[in-house]
Amino acid sequence: MSALKRNHFELFGLPASFAVDPAALDGAFRRVQGAIHPDRHAGAGEAERRVAMQLATQANEAYRTLREPARRAAYLCALHGEDPKTHSNTSMTPAFLMQQMVWREQLEEARDARSASALEALRAELDGAHASLLARIGAAIDERHDYAQGADLVCQLMFLDKLGTEIDAAEDHLLQA
Repeated sequence: MSALKRNHFELFGLPASFAVDPAALDGAFRRVQGAIHPDRHAGAGEAERRVAMQLATQANEAYRTLREPARRAAYLCALHGEDPKTHSNTSMTPAFLMQQMVWREQLEEARDARSASALEALRAELDGAHASLLARIGAAIDERHDYAQGADLVCQLMFLDKLGTEIDAAEDHLLQA
């Protein structure tokens, strides 16, 4: 039962850091799943089967969280008392708030013009900002252990991820038309 109380990193035997080796995460997930999969406990008593199911659920959730940078960063911040969900857009820098407005306008203009090239240009700009932000989050969390700044940056990353999804939808819409 103590396994149910472990944090996601402990469950997989990984260091609690923003920088995660995807291959190590995948391997750890497969090892944990192999050991706790409910099918391995089919002949066990009801209590043991229930614990196996809970552990499998925890492992799946842990894997989903650690696999995605925004979720991983938010989880690390929360482990250290900084919940990015409590940070609002007003905690973002004025420069980032202005950049959000510019990107939103560019997206609307590209949609209205039905311009695949404008969407591609916006995607390239967003990809660059995303990579830069991931590096800043890594430095805040892993190097400086500044989880408050990490939480603020996670809010920015969530915005970029959402905008990326909207660009994908706009591109899909153009392809279908």
